[in-house]
This record gives sequence, C-alpha cells and structure tokens, in this order.
Amino acid sequence: MNSTCDVSKINENNVVTFVRRYGESHCPSVGCIVDGCPPGMELTEDDIQPQLSRRRPGQSALTTPLLTQAAQQRNEKDRVQIQSGTEFGITLGTPIGLIVRNEDQRPKDYGGGSMDSFPRPSHADYTYREKYGIGASSGGGRSSARETIGRVAAGAIAEKYLFIAHNITITAFVSSVGSIHLFPPTSAHPSPSTNPAFLSLLQTIDRETVDSFTPVRCPDANAAERMAEAIADYRDRKDSIGGTVTCVIRNVPTGLGEPVFDKLEAMLAHAMLSIPATKGFEVGSGFSGCEVPGSIHNDPFIRAPATLSPLTANPLPRPRLTTKTNNSGGIQGGITNGSPIYFRVAFKPPATIGQAQHTALYDGDEGILEAKGRHDPCVVPRAVPIVEAMAALVVMDALLAQQARQTARSLLPALNMGKTAGGTRVVEKEVEGNDGSVPC
Repeated sequence: MNSTCDVSKINENNVVTFVRRYGESHCPSVGCIVDGCPPGMELTEDDIQPQLSRRRPGQSALTTPLLTQAAQQRNEKDRVQIQSGTEFGITLGTPIGLIVRNEDQRPKDYGGGSMDSFPRPSHADYTYREKYGIGASSGGGRSSARETIGRVAAGAIAEKYLFIAHNITITAFVSSVGSIHLFPPTSAHPSPSTNPAFLSLLQTIDRETVDSFTPVRCPDANAAERMAEAIADYRDRKDSIGGTVTCVIRNVPTGLGEPVFDKLEAMLAHAMLSIPATKGFEVGSGFSGCEVPGSIHNDPFIRAPATLSPLTANPLPRPRLTTKTNNSGGIQGGITNGSPIYFRVAFKPPATIGQAQHTALYDGDEGILEAKGRHDPCVVPRAVPIVEAMAALVVMDALLAQQARQTARSLLPALNMGKTAGGTRVVEKEVEGNDGSVPC
C-alpha cells in the first residue's frame, strides 16, 4: 500500500500496492480503493474504525469549533463500510473498496457571500483555481483535510498487516503547540534525540497512553494542559495556532528503503508533506542535529542479540548489530538499520480564522474577509492518526518491495562468503560442472 499512490506517485517501479482516494469536504461521501493488500488476512470494519474515530471532527471543544454563533460543531461519525475485496471477513487479494458518507456536510455555509468572492489568505483556494480554472468554495473541496479519511482507512489496513507479520508498531503524539514544547531545546540537548527522557518515551509510548491525554494527545499532563489552554485562547480570539507531531515506528526490519531517490526518509517526507497544512519534516536529530559535533552525533554500533516476535512463531530477522545512540532516527543511507524510526512533522496554523482580514477578492479589489464555516483552531491533535496512517503506508510498501527482492534472491544458488588473511571479504560462487559436480 504505497503512501505516495494518489498523493503523487514518486516511482511507479516501486509501487507494490495502490491507494486511490476520492471525495471532497462537502460531497456525499469520501473513500478509497486499496489494491495489492495481501490475501488471507482477517479484516472487518472494526479494524479500520478506531483510527477513523480518532481522526473525526467534533471530538472536543478544541476541534472544529464555532466560527459563527449560528454554526455548530461538524458532527460526523465517519463510519466506514467495506464495499469489496473481502469475503467472510478475509481479504481476497482483490481491490478493497472503502466508503465513508458525509452526514453533516453544509456547502451553504460557504456559498452566497464573501466566502465565494475571496481566496482565503494562506489557503489553497487561489492556487486550486489557478491550476484548474474552477474551485470548490465549500470547505476547500479537495484541499480539505476531509480527504485524509481515505488515507487513514487504508493506513489501518497496512498497520494490521505490519503488526501481525512483523510486530511493527506505529505511534504518534503531539510534541508542540505554538511555542509550548514537550521537550524544549536546551544547551545540553539542542535536539530531543540526545535527551534520555525523549529516547525513553520512544521505547514505551503507545496509542492508549497518547489517547489518555486527549483532547491534545501530548503524553505529559503539564505540557498537555498548557497546550490545551493555548489552543482555547486562540479559539476564543477567533485565531489559530500550529504545532508539531512526532511519530515513532518500532520493530522495523533492516534493509527497507530504495536508494537513491526512494530512500525511506525521502518516502516518509513525501508522504508527510502531502498531508494538508504541513510545512516541515525532520527525521532523527533533524535540524537541531546540525548543532551537535560528529563525535557526539555519530551512532556507535553494538552487538544486538536476535529476538523472537511474541505474536508469531516465525523469528523476526533482527540484525546482528544495533546502535548505542539513535541520532540517525533508524535510517542510514536511506535504508533502515533496525533501530526505531522517529520523525517530526510541522503543521501550520489553520488558514481559515474567524477574525476579519484585509485581503483581496478574486478580481483584485481590496476587501475584508470574515470567514464562515467550521474549522479547527489547531490541527495537530487530529493529525496524529493521519501521520500514523501515512507512515504505515510507506513502511508497508517498502516492506513488500524488500520481501519481493529477498524471495527472488533466495531462488539463486547459495554464495560462500570467504575471508582473506587481511580481513577483506570475498565472494566465492559455487558453479556446477556439466556433470552436476562442483569443480575444486
């Protein structure tokens, strides 16, 4: 299930699975078609619904609030229905069709007034109209975050396979809102990657813990309270604020990623920056790692014993080595090294705010826009499952590509790995003679 599939295919040669999404903010339904899901996996709506429920609007007073006195929170249940690709709760290997009906769409909130005449500042209204010559005035149409429903639904399918097959877990959480950080940079730890508390959190954090800190989903009571207060303050002032989401992926096998242009961090960056409102991406130590000398930033290798997955009889192909530190974020040379992958995604303040804004109409005349509709004052609490979904789709595709490579390689004659006196490894391939014997 390639995260880049309808997001914009980076390299079709590496597409193992395909996700085609459809729908706008206020049309009758949204959904997707997932092609390439392995057959024989148990799958029902109950496997998909939890992530959609975490993403849906109206979860709290901090999400999708009032912009006008007459409006109400958007009340969508986001109930998913599987239309095809399964029988008796088992995947068939054929395309899986998923649909979610928009039950509370209100295009009238956007039409017949100033919202039709103005491109919203920093919104996609203007650029979509420039590209297509027409645009959906209601809720931003295709540029609305409502289109991420298909991503989250497809990602839930990918996650289930990853967990069953390899015990891979993916957990995201809010790491900052405005200037309030879960792990503020310090002189000792300019990057969270060197902060023992942050690294410890990455080893243990799970979704149940993250969701216990709703509505913000920051796994620290003090920071979550301050973030909630900040979001409420901007909401009450008819304003908005941005933030960041951190994601960790654990138990990832080594060898995932396709150099040179399809490095795993490149694929993750492409997937994350395709999410509406994103403005930045960093993996491992990220930009703050530039402030750390190489003698500290380098991740020394240490021996790592093999482990067994507790959920499957098949041993996970754990590497012989792991790293003592993890400034690389689990990826080196664009290929996974077996350590946890972690990255951070930046989200800008939502563009649609209730304050009157001096700007220009589509015809160029100056005017004052007073936006209507129902919009979040901060998107990061609801972005958490979207980030997880896109991460799952990227890892799923990379994993299936690597499994295909390993299967093809396993059909070739075995190689004997020799070692010279100087320590340089050489490869000796056993070649059969005409009589079937191996020459000396």
